[in-house]
Amino acid sequence: MSTIVIQADEARKLVVGKLTEAGLHIHHAEKVADVLVHADLRNVNSHGVLRTEHYVNRLQAGGINPGAHPTFTQSGPVTGVVDGDDGFGHVIADMAMDYAMDMAKKSGVGMVTAINSSHCGALSYFVQKAANAKLIGIAMSHTDKIVVPFGGKTSFSGTNPIAYGVPAKSKKPFILDMATSNVALGKILQAQEEGKTIPKGWGVDEKGAPVTDPHQVVSLSPFGGPKGYGLSVIVDIFSGLLAGAAFGPHISKMYGDLDQKRKLGHYFCVINPSFFTDVNVFLEQMDRMMMELQSVEPAPGFDRVYVPGEIEQLHEERNRVEGISIALSVYEFLTK
Repeated sequence: MSTIVIQADEARKLVVGKLTEAGLHIHHAEKVADVLVHADLRNVNSHGVLRTEHYVNRLQAGGINPGAHPTFTQSGPVTGVVDGDDGFGHVIADMAMDYAMDMAKKSGVGMVTAINSSHCGALSYFVQKAANAKLIGIAMSHTDKIVVPFGGKTSFSGTNPIAYGVPAKSKKPFILDMATSNVALGKILQAQEEGKTIPKGWGVDEKGAPVTDPHQVVSLSPFGGPKGYGLSVIVDIFSGLLAGAAFGPHISKMYGDLDQKRKLGHYFCVINPSFFTDVNVFLEQMDRMMMELQSVEPAPGFDRVYVPGEIEQLHEERNRVEGISIALSVYEFLTK
C-alpha cells in the first residue's frame, strides 16, 4: 500500500480543516489534531490522523456533540469529575488531566474521572503532559468489547489501555502506554489498510482460533493471558464503574451506531513527587534507573535495552525533522 510523508504541521492543519468543516469548534479541532499528530510522530499510526475520517463520520451522524461544553465539578479536596457533554474525548481528557495536575500541585495528588466522553486518542499525550510538569501521570480508558477474556471464546472487554508518565531530571520522561490486549485495535485496522498480515496471537476468528489475516479478526487476545485479562477488568472498573459509565459489553461500539453518543469514561491520576520525597533526588534517581536499564547487556538478537517509551521518543525526534508517514488513502481524504 502506498504511503506519503508530510510534515507534522501540515498534517495538523489538514485535520483541523476537516474537523471544522464538519462543524467542530476550532479550539476543539486543534486539540484533537494535536493528539492525533502526537501519535503519528511517535509512529503509533494506529492512533494518528487516520482516525480523522471516522471522527468526521461520527460528527456528521450525530454521535459526537460539535458544540460540547465540558464542565468540571470538584467533589473533594483532591477529586473531581469532568462531564464531557458528549464531545471529543481528546478535549475532555485534556481538561481532566489539567484539573488533576492543578490539584496535585497544591495537595500532592489529584484524581479526576470523566463521563459522557468519546474516544480520546493516545493516552501517552496526557501522561506526558504531566511528566513534562515534573509530575507523575496515570491514565486509563475503557473501550467497546473486542477482547476475549482469558479462557473465553467471545469478546467481553475492550482493549482498555493504561498509561503512566514519570519525569526525570535530564533524561526524557518514562512513558508507558499500552493496551491490555496484545495490540490495540488500531493496529489491526492499520494492517487492513496497508494490506499486511499480522502476527499470530494478535487476534482470533469467530471460533476463537488465532489468525494472521487482519480481515478475519473478530476479537483480540489479552496480553500475557490471565495477567492482561485481569488488568483489563481493572481499567474497566476505574474508567467505567468509578466514573459512573458502562462496562465491557454494555459500551457502545466505536465503529457502529455512529449516530449514538458513546458515553465513555476515563480515569486520570496525578502525583506530585515533592509531597513524598526530595523531588530532586527522585528525578536524579529516575535518570540513574533509566541509564542503568539502558546499560544492561543485550540478549542475542537485540542491539540494546530500551526504556519504555524511548523508541517512540526517538521516532518523534526523527519525524519532527523528516515528516510523518501516512497512508496515501488517508492523505487523499484529508485533502479532498
